[in-house]
Amino acid sequence: MARLSPLMILPPVVFAAFAVMAYFGMGRDGAQDLPSTRIGKPAPALPSEALPGYPAAAADVLSTGEVTLVNFWASWCPPCRAEHPRLLQMQADGLRIVGVNFKDKAAQATGYLEDDGNPFLAVPFDPAGRSAIDWGVTAPPETFIVDGDGTVLFRFAGPLVGSDYEQRFVPALEDALKE
Repeated sequence: MARLSPLMILPPVVFAAFAVMAYFGMGRDGAQDLPSTRIGKPAPALPSEALPGYPAAAADVLSTGEVTLVNFWASWCPPCRAEHPRLLQMQADGLRIVGVNFKDKAAQATGYLEDDGNPFLAVPFDPAGRSAIDWGVTAPPETFIVDGDGTVLFRFAGPLVGSDYEQRFVPALEDALKE
């Protein structure tokens, strides 16, 4: 009769332990929240370069006294395309939105806005993604709510659609607009 080596048992046991930890970790409260070190602090600078053919972000664009959304997006990003109609509606409703295009090709980004509409009052262009690093962006799309004096109030990672948007982003935006 063949003996079972402890080395044959170890990999399945390690995998099972990892699977249990991952299962319970994903089920904890706030597992989907990505903390931002920017909340309550002045917004970082936006790129000074604009997407060709679109307005640049003025130095004071985030400190005009009005709530402004800063949306990081890219033309190659499917979730960005999913949220685009919502951004157009927000713009139509009078919200100020700055759209930072990052890690993208200028021609593709320009074509996207020409085809699908431009919801942004300014379109800073950050092809290397340096500004996204300053803001703490992990992946597009991400949207920040910035109050009228340029302080970051809220960070939302993911597209502005679905129940997470309705349950977390909308109340935060409503609170910011009340102040």
